Amino acid sequence: MEIESVNTMNGIVIIDKPQGWTSQDVTARLRRVFNTRRIGHGGTLDPMATGVLPVFVGRATRGVEFFEHAEKIYEATLKLGLTTDTEDVTGQVLEQKEVCISKQEFLDILPKFRGKIQQIPPMYSALKVNGQKLCDLARKGREVERQPREIEIFELECLDFSGDTARLRVRCSKGTYIRTLCKDIGAALGCGGCMAALRRVAAGEYTIGEAVPLQTLLESENPEPHLRPVDTMFRNFPAVTLTANQEKRCRNGNSFTLNTPDGTYRAYSQNGEFLMLAKVEGGIMSTIKSFFEV
Repeated sequence: MEIESVNTMNGIVIIDKPQGWTSQDVTARLRRVFNTRRIGHGGTLDPMATGVLPVFVGRATRGVEFFEHAEKIYEATLKLGLTTDTEDVTGQVLEQKEVCISKQEFLDILPKFRGKIQQIPPMYSALKVNGQKLCDLARKGREVERQPREIEIFELECLDFSGDTARLRVRCSKGTYIRTLCKDIGAALGCGGCMAALRRVAAGEYTIGEAVPLQTLLESENPEPHLRPVDTMFRNFPAVTLTANQEKRCRNGNSFTLNTPDGTYRAYSQNGEFLMLAKVEGGIMSTIKSFFEV
């Protein structure tokens, strides 16, 4: 939900989320740093996870809905032989088994988890069933039936394998639970498994190399230079500059003719202001989402 801002700072800051913080913890602290209530994050990270967490400030919050569909890239540590109720090492141990898996056996199982696969969301997740968060039910000792969901693993690579531990690099669609992927790989190997560590190294257009440590923002006297323009999240789409008349129609929410191929575009004013994410169909440009100041 968007709430009126008390300042004029707008943009996206890419946070390197530290371990032990929830995504909501981060936005709550940055609300004070940027002196605004109009703030949101893109893509929840578990408290034990670290890495790329885009935080949207001011008018940039209008872009959060588009970021929900962004691909993510993770580096995860899988602990074989250990099964827990949370599907990671922070949970209660349900079963422990001896691991006698060779690296080649491990590599041979990975193709089963590439492409479009079905995944049952974990009980310890923020997903809601009948209006209640699964994690809240799990903490009360309740387990409910969850329907499998289709997700897509675009890339799944083993970075390292040693005894009962594997490091994985995963590029996946929205809605993918890496904890569940680790559990399912362990189950397929017959020894069980859970996630021991997780770091998100890319989300949408943003990479870990662009991320700012949270502590840097908390100690900053002037956080504004860390904000990236909202159009950076759409930089994979081509840009067009509108005429003065087209800009006027854009600001009034009207469509207009534009002689350019069908597709999605970033539209700018003559002075370079990012106006909107737009689509062109049959020579007509119309607004997908506007980002100009009213």
